[in-house]
Amino acid sequence: MGSGLPFGSLRIIIMTLAVLAQIILFLYIRHVIRSSPRSDRFKSRASFLVGTTIVLLFSANWQIMFRPILWVDPPLTAQYGLFYLPAVWGFGSLFSGLLLGLTLVVLWVGRTIVRLLRIGAGEVASDPPNPGRRRFLQAGVGGIASVPFILSGYGATVEAKTHQVQKLTVPFGRSLRVVQLTDLHAGIFMTRQEIRRYADQAAALQPDLFVLTGDFISTSISFLPGCLEEMARVQARYGTFATLGNHEHWYGELSDLQAIFRNCGIPLLHNTHQVIQTKQGPFAVAGIDDMRSGRPDLDEAVAGLDSSVPTILLSHRPEIFPRAAARGISLTLSGHYHGGQVKLRLPGGDLSLAHLRTPYPEGLYRTETCYLYVSRGIGTTFTPVRLNAPPEVTLIHLT
Repeated sequence: MGSGLPFGSLRIIIMTLAVLAQIILFLYIRHVIRSSPRSDRFKSRASFLVGTTIVLLFSANWQIMFRPILWVDPPLTAQYGLFYLPAVWGFGSLFSGLLLGLTLVVLWVGRTIVRLLRIGAGEVASDPPNPGRRRFLQAGVGGIASVPFILSGYGATVEAKTHQVQKLTVPFGRSLRVVQLTDLHAGIFMTRQEIRRYADQAAALQPDLFVLTGDFISTSISFLPGCLEEMARVQARYGTFATLGNHEHWYGELSDLQAIFRNCGIPLLHNTHQVIQTKQGPFAVAGIDDMRSGRPDLDEAVAGLDSSVPTILLSHRPEIFPRAAARGISLTLSGHYHGGQVKLRLPGGDLSLAHLRTPYPEGLYRTETCYLYVSRGIGTTFTPVRLNAPPEVTLIHLT
């Protein structure tokens, strides 16, 4: 598979569909209100209230997605009332509006076909209006339209908060316990308190090596120091190493990022490597910059490294894998795609935006003696919703 649509084009398509969904939802709700037996004054005020609410929720969600919000560790009531509610509406309304529109089109086509068949059979008269049937259809259509909102709320408040410890074993030539965290996305949907719980989980796994593969923040560098301070609490025998993701480059300058990592005591592998000595022999940890937003240089990252030394490469994006494997790098660890974040499980395979954009959306990949592992990460981006792609703390047994 190729890289798919450019991100900018994809965002324009999604936002266009999102605006269309708001219009569909408003028109349908207004139609239901107008078909009620209430007074015209009530109908007018109710329609205005619905339209205003939709505009406010959609606008708030737009701000959350694309503008930095610098409220570090908001109270739970503010977090859910000001941030989760618009976000759940934004995600749920996208699919609800489109599903509603499709359902109405199908019903209209069905009624049209029945009417044409009746005309063809000589039945010119139409059935009189049936209020009971209308209410039944409205309830059914409303139930269908509510499903995306239910799934959105569940995905944001339950699945996105319930992580898994993903365990796997990979041959490496050295016996090590490696814990990987990626895509933390510290921000209003990933508070410092939540990050602390992930740090505690990583520490409880007693890693020999702790690695962090980018996207520490969501929309502001203001959240980076607190995030790294929590990660620095994890003690690993051979240390902690990190590499940058695209979000760091979107919202910070390289020199500022390097200073923050240095102040927090976490080595940042920016197109470089470090050789670690063990009783079993040496191994190396290398890291490259983000492949699109940064300036990655794999040649520089492994320059001077003995090819006989088993190497772990940290790269936020997994597309470096073919080049890494060609150089004989034993294991590449990546993230970026969140396992799709919102994924459909179909008989022919999983489907998500990530699965359409990359051949490496999640999991373990192998070519000859070289391996790539792509973690689902723990945070979210653009929406706090996860479906069929729970957060992941990765424990890799190297043998």
